[in-house]
Amino acid sequence: MKWSPQAEEAISRVPFFVRRRVRKRVEEEASHLNAAEVTPAHVTACQKRFLKNMADEVKGYRLETCFGGNGCPNRALIDDELVKRVDDLLAARSLRELLLSRVEGPLKMHHELRVSIADCPNACSRPQIADLGIIAAMRPRLSDEECTRCDRCVDACSEGAVALGSGDDAPVIEMSRCVSCGMCVRACPTGTLVPEAAGYRIMLGGKLGRHPQLAKELEGIYSKSELLRIVDACLDHFTKENRKGERFGEILNRTGMEFLPLHPVGKR
Repeated sequence: MKWSPQAEEAISRVPFFVRRRVRKRVEEEASHLNAAEVTPAHVTACQKRFLKNMADEVKGYRLETCFGGNGCPNRALIDDELVKRVDDLLAARSLRELLLSRVEGPLKMHHELRVSIADCPNACSRPQIADLGIIAAMRPRLSDEECTRCDRCVDACSEGAVALGSGDDAPVIEMSRCVSCGMCVRACPTGTLVPEAAGYRIMLGGKLGRHPQLAKELEGIYSKSELLRIVDACLDHFTKENRKGERFGEILNRTGMEFLPLHPVGKR
């Protein structure tokens, strides 16, 4: 639906963590009124109702994704099934009912468990401030294939982590600079650079609010099956240890992460 410039400005002032949800409600309201264009009045009316009835909007969890599935060229991995698999794990936990039993007073948006999936280290979906953050990753290594010194890997690496030496030397990768985006692997036409480990980075316990903190990253890169196992273990821990609707980061600050046996497929 078409939005007026003034309506776009109004929605931009809505907090980012509920903006997508409010935007959807605004469009539904404008459509119900047979409006040809969304106006600031639609935004204001919907925002007031949203804040008044916030408890009804809380479903217990929120799963956010980046734009990778819409054809983004930066995707470190392509797995269009992952979002559904994670959503299925979350939906099976009846988190709204859990929060209703633990929270004193009405539910609010910050009580929801936030999970964020990013298809590359650009992390457009902000996994660093989510309760569970997931970032697709591909760590490169040199194979035995001869390098033609085409320089494409060097051009592809925006971190300056790949360089060509003199003579016939193969590329040199400075791993301390590498963010495991996989761009150099995709750029290499000869197979000289191949994945050493492909999977997911996992970050836990990020949050905003009065006491913000960045999520803590687990060491290593994890396979899809291992990632799902860790997500399930985190949900077990969240449901068991949650007190009065506290955020997952607060739980981890209190309990630590010893409940997680970790088996990464590679270092990062």
